[in-house]
Amino acid sequence: MKLTRRKALELLAAAPLATSWAAGKAIRLGGPIFLKSDDPAELAHEHRRLGYSAAYCPTADVKQGDRIRAIRDAFAKENVVIAEVGAWKNMLDPDAAVRKANLDYVTERLALADAVGARCCVDIAGSYNPKYWSGMHPKNLSQEFFDATVANCRHAIDTVKPTHTRFTIEMMPWALPDGPDAYLRLIKAVDRPAFAVHLDVCNIINNPARFYNNKAAIEECFAKLGRWVVSCHAKDLAWVPGVSVQFIEVIPGRGEMDYTAYLTGLSKLPVDAPLMLEHLKTAQEYDEGRAYIQRVAAKCGVHFA
Repeated sequence: MKLTRRKALELLAAAPLATSWAAGKAIRLGGPIFLKSDDPAELAHEHRRLGYSAAYCPTADVKQGDRIRAIRDAFAKENVVIAEVGAWKNMLDPDAAVRKANLDYVTERLALADAVGARCCVDIAGSYNPKYWSGMHPKNLSQEFFDATVANCRHAIDTVKPTHTRFTIEMMPWALPDGPDAYLRLIKAVDRPAFAVHLDVCNIINNPARFYNNKAAIEECFAKLGRWVVSCHAKDLAWVPGVSVQFIEVIPGRGEMDYTAYLTGLSKLPVDAPLMLEHLKTAQEYDEGRAYIQRVAAKCGVHFA
């Protein structure tokens, strides 16, 4: 086919759009920082110095209106989003008084997330284990557990009525939701627009098949849950040699999780869901994990905000 001047100009005009589509959405990377300061402006600037465009919510209380505004304004000025407000309490504690106090705390954290404009408030569903808030228990995979989790999620959302954030539950290897299908079922049952997905792909690796085929597991999560994903965690898993199956969390790059699949999936989400490093001990470990993620991103054509 003869390439006319008009056709050539049309192709050149479309090229930037094609390149932008192929590259996908810019990812917001974040993680803990080690700056000893309570000043929101200093904290926000330190995130940018480290190459982060997302952050865990600095220490604040929902009643501290001035501090919340200062955090919101300082981080917005640096183009750093608040990825999440953690609400790490057991909403299914066997002790009724403790369970109520925990649910009250989670609800208050959701209110803080809404006030500060965080992408989400995140917790796990909990556990019926009487000793460990995130421990194993046979009823953690039961219909009773599922129904109680639905009620807890609805209670927090209906109490706060958030308009600037979402409430999310992390998938876990030993409790519901334990995979994308279980999370889809939970989304349908909770039936609230303010309920969304916080994705931690390492948390669903609970058997050898998923470990060996973690690329497929990651892609399944994005295929089934992508429209609801608002924030994510970044870590890695290694298999400890032995007769019994034991996976341990390690610095990104030292394990077997397929970060090409993870970053590619993130870049294709409808929103720029933050990817937050977690569970490491030192600034040096976070530097190593961040550098690895950045290298993988460069190789697969993913860019950061």
